[in-house]
Amino acid sequence: MQDNIQKMYARARKAFEVVEYWPQKKVDEMVLAAGWEWQKEETAKALARLAVDESGIGVYEHKVAKIQSKTRGSLWDMRNARTCGIVEEDEANGLVKFAKPMGVIANVVPCTNPESTICALGVSILKTRNAMIVSPHPRTQGSSYLTVEHGRKALKKIGAPEDLMQCIKNTSKEKTAELMSVCDFAVATGGDALVKVVYAAGKPCQTVGAGNVVSIVDETADIPAAARKIVLSKTANNSASCSSENAVAIHESVYDRMIDALKAEGGHLCSTQERETLRKMMWPDGKHLNRDVVAKPALRIAEMATLDVPEDTRFLMALGEKPGPEDRFSGEKICLVLTVWKWTDFDEIVCRVDKMLKFSGEGHSVSIHSENRQRQIQLALRSNVGRVNCNMPHAMANSGSWFNGQPFTDTLGCGTWAGNITTDNINYRHFLNYTWLSTPIDEYVPSDEEIFGKYLEKWGRD
Repeated sequence: MQDNIQKMYARARKAFEVVEYWPQKKVDEMVLAAGWEWQKEETAKALARLAVDESGIGVYEHKVAKIQSKTRGSLWDMRNARTCGIVEEDEANGLVKFAKPMGVIANVVPCTNPESTICALGVSILKTRNAMIVSPHPRTQGSSYLTVEHGRKALKKIGAPEDLMQCIKNTSKEKTAELMSVCDFAVATGGDALVKVVYAAGKPCQTVGAGNVVSIVDETADIPAAARKIVLSKTANNSASCSSENAVAIHESVYDRMIDALKAEGGHLCSTQERETLRKMMWPDGKHLNRDVVAKPALRIAEMATLDVPEDTRFLMALGEKPGPEDRFSGEKICLVLTVWKWTDFDEIVCRVDKMLKFSGEGHSVSIHSENRQRQIQLALRSNVGRVNCNMPHAMANSGSWFNGQPFTDTLGCGTWAGNITTDNINYRHFLNYTWLSTPIDEYVPSDEEIFGKYLEKWGRD
């Protein structure tokens, strides 16, 4: 029977048991083999081509670059990481830390990144001596399956068990649910609805949340540079990424200059009437986004909304009216529509962004273009997000890049704000268990003064 989940798990478990106690050197060779195969030009092109053809979303050239950068970046991040046997020793406290794999991991991947998600997580899962069974999105089963097949080819080449990587061929909600319930651990990259499905499976897991990136631009920003970076990020892969800016919030003193700079980069600012026409097309029932706009070219979106825009339009802009469900433009859109806000007081715009995130995207990330370090810090302190990126194209920086220090990944934890277990960028560190070996040390019991000294000095012993 095709896609027999129980049998797939049994095969994966058998492969896992082969590598469970492999030494670091052998594991690293396996990781590099898979990484090399995935990042090769011909492989990346084949995977990107099929992904775009299947899904009808995204940009082929951008996908090729993303597959390569996420694979190579993930490998670079963990190049010296110890994931086998003893990984840490603390002689003073008599502790030795051992890294242990989890077993078979269910990897549920989205249609927006059906290949790069497998590559980035795949090298991390191999690095930690785990097996992986992929559950693809129904729209992109072929590209996810082909990605896994290339991984299996790499494993076979070096004599590693191929069944460390498997993929469901004919996916369904039922098979995905069964896979997550059978496997030892799950990682799921997708929207809010997926989080509940994953937790319902009853297994430990890593999940993600929705993005609704607001990019704040203040009066200290380099306006032309900020506009270029925001548009570079917004238009990447036709805005398929949850890390692409959904809105820009501009200080009133530089508002006109910034709007002109965004227009110069290919933006079309909708009139009041155009905004209303666009809104009705994007949210036909007033609540749910029209999926036909997701990651489609701006001219296609304009055509769907019967808007007459210049032929060189790269993205649409619509004025924000009110943060929250009353104005759907204040939420996540996953398309080439950028909401524009104006502000005068930094405290107020931080509060406004907070309202937008509570409506959509809390836990994910925000962006700021400013030379004011105190504002950067204030935004990080006040915002319930896992990441604040400063003066960078957000989509490129958020999940790791060669010009910032965020760990490379395609899977972004959004913390308890989004029902996730962590706010981290998910990588190899999240697929390990640890055992502490403890031996006796010289006993030392601290005095009251050492523990309570400052309190006792101020308040006494009464």
